[in-house]
Amino acid sequence: MKLIVAYIRPERLTAVKQALYAKSIYSMTVTNVLGSGRQKGFTETYRGVAMEVNLLKKIRIEVGINDDFLDPALEAIQSGAQTGKEGDGVVFVLDIARSLRIRTGDTDIDAVAATRTAP
Repeated sequence: MKLIVAYIRPERLTAVKQALYAKSIYSMTVTNVLGSGRQKGFTETYRGVAMEVNLLKKIRIEVGINDDFLDPALEAIQSGAQTGKEGDGVVFVLDIARSLRIRTGDTDIDAVAATRTAP
């Protein structure tokens, strides 16, 4: 089992979700975050004062999946998020030691298995 953590441009969220849905991946957590990376930020003027903005708005997507869905999920995230410009984002893949679906008590692969139909 894997946990995919992706940081993407906010305006690419809809495209990423649609690409994941097309691969039968429907469960995810989405959070608004601020971050910095290779993209250095920009200078903004507010009431005549120049301010350095180096934390940019991003979207964090977390997807828990079984190993069979890893490559399709990564392809979907890249195809939905990629603009070809600096700041498109980054994806991390982490191992999940255990998982538990609270409602049913399902554990491990059964807890992250995709069992619902498309929205």
